[in-house]
Amino acid sequence: MNQAHPAEAVPFTRGRKPQLPALDGLRGVAILGVLLFHTGHLPGGFLGVDLFFTLSGYLITDLLLREIEATRTVSLIAFWGRRIRRLLPALVMMLAGVTVLVWAVGPPDLVRTTLADGPWVQLNLVNWHLLAESAGYWDRFGSQRVFEHLWSIAVEEQFYLLWPPVLLIIARSAKRPEIRVAVVAATASIGSLALMVTLVGAGDPSRVYTGTDTRAFSLLLGAVVATGPVRAALARAAVRWAGAVTALLAAGIGISWSLTDGTTSRWLFTGGLFAHSLAAALLIGLCVQAPRTWVAKFLAWPPLRWLGLISYSLYLWHWPVFVLLSPEIDGLPRTLAVLALSLGLATLSKYVVEDPIRFRARWARGRRGLAAFTAVTAALAVLWVVLPAPAPAVVDITGL
Repeated sequence: MNQAHPAEAVPFTRGRKPQLPALDGLRGVAILGVLLFHTGHLPGGFLGVDLFFTLSGYLITDLLLREIEATRTVSLIAFWGRRIRRLLPALVMMLAGVTVLVWAVGPPDLVRTTLADGPWVQLNLVNWHLLAESAGYWDRFGSQRVFEHLWSIAVEEQFYLLWPPVLLIIARSAKRPEIRVAVVAATASIGSLALMVTLVGAGDPSRVYTGTDTRAFSLLLGAVVATGPVRAALARAAVRWAGAVTALLAAGIGISWSLTDGTTSRWLFTGGLFAHSLAAALLIGLCVQAPRTWVAKFLAWPPLRWLGLISYSLYLWHWPVFVLLSPEIDGLPRTLAVLALSLGLATLSKYVVEDPIRFRARWARGRRGLAAFTAVTAALAVLWVVLPAPAPAVVDITGL
C-alpha cells in the first residue's frame, strides 16, 4: 500500500488558507530576475514578470474560491477594497515622489513623458497607452520613461477588475463552481495564446507581450491550478513524484531565464511564454501540495522570502532608480547602487506606508476608506495638471 511520506506531500484540502512560505520565495526569485535583467546580468530575467502573473492568478483565484466555498458568493466591494489597501499606498507614494523629482531636476524629454504617462498609470491602462505611442518594450529601456515598467501592474489590475465578477457569475449559476472555474480559465487561457500567435508579427513583439488579452494566459493558468480538481490531482501526483517534478520544473525555468533573449527568441510568442507559465503554475501548485520537497524548502529560505515580501514595492521603485541614477556610474557599481537604493526605498515603503495602512489603519476601511481613496485619487489627478510640462523642442528647418 502506497502512503504519502510526510517529507514529500500533504493531502489537498481547501479549508483555511495555509501559510505558503515557498510562494513568498517565488516572489523573491521573480523580482530578483527582473532586477538582474534590467541591470544587464540575466537576459531572460524579464520572465520574472511572467512568474508574478502566474502567482497572482493562483493566489487571487484561491482567495475567491475560499470565499465562494464559505459564502456561495463573492463580495466584489470587499475584494476591491482589499486590493486598493494593498496596492494603492505604495503606488501613490512612488508616483508622486518620482514625478516631483523628475519635474524638479529631470531633462525636458523625461519630464514630458512622465507627466504624459502618469494619468494612464493612475487609470491602470498604461500598457495600452505605451502601445498606442509605439513605445516598444524591447527598445525602450533607456532614459525616456520612468513609469514604463508599470505596464505589468496595469495588466494585473485589469485582471483584478475583470476576473472576480466572472467568479461571482459562476458561483451563482453553477452547482460545482470549482469545475466551472477550471474550465473557463483553461479555455480562456488557450484563447489568449491563440491571440498571441495570431497577432505576433515579424517585427517588434511588444503588442503581444504587453497586451492584456495576449498575456492573460499567464494569470489564467495560475487560476486553473488554484481550482479544486487540479489541486487534488497535484496532491495525488505529489505522493510519489513531487521531489523529482519540482526539481525538473525549477531547472527548466532557470535554464530558460539564462538562455532566453526577448528580441531574438521568437518561439516565446508562439507557445514559449505559455509553456513557461504552465511550468510556473505547476511548480506553484506542487510547492503548495508538497512543502517539504527540497525545492520548496529552498524557496522558503528566509532571505528569499523577505525579498518576496517587499517585491511589490521593490518592483515599483527599481526602474525609476535605474533611470534617474547618474549615467556616470556604470557596470557593477551601478548595479550595486540600484539594488541598494531600491531595497532601501522598498523597505521604507513596506514598513512605514504599506503595512500600517493595510493592517492597522481603521480609517482606511469603510466610508472613511472610500473618502480617503477619493481624496488621494483626486490629488494625484491634480498633480498631472498643476505641474507645467516643458515646451516641446522646436526644430529649426529654415537652414535646410
